Amino acid sequence: MRYLHTMVRVKDLDESLDFYCNKLGLQEVRRMENDKGRFTLVFLAAPKDAEEAKETQAPLVELTYNWDPEDYSGGRNFGHLAYKVDDIYATCQHLMDAGVTINRPPRDGRMAFVRSPDGISVELLQEGDAQEPKEPWASMENTGSW
Repeated sequence: MRYLHTMVRVKDLDESLDFYCNKLGLQEVRRMENDKGRFTLVFLAAPKDAEEAKETQAPLVELTYNWDPEDYSGGRNFGHLAYKVDDIYATCQHLMDAGVTINRPPRDGRMAFVRSPDGISVELLQEGDAQEPKEPWASMENTGSW
């Protein structure tokens, strides 16, 4: 058995691609438009997984955009996506500078949570050992839910 992808339904494809690609740093590796089914699938990979994902079609996040408007709820029921990052503090600062709310700041130098425009929780984990706690992160309060 091998992990392939996680599918996330999105309301606004452009807004979601801005979050996942421009802010979070994932890369689009494949796209499929289905006129008959009236949907678009966009497959994204973490930068360190991108080459493997192009060859094996895994591991990926699949954004599913249904062309006919529909309300999605239960993003919290989904759980979360998780990615390792090289520098938890730099990643969170980059996301904050891009207008993303850090719902659970990396107070411990190891873990943070943010949310996509569709309410999907994204966990960020420090690669290797946790960094030493430092400000402003160490005293930053949680915002919202994750």
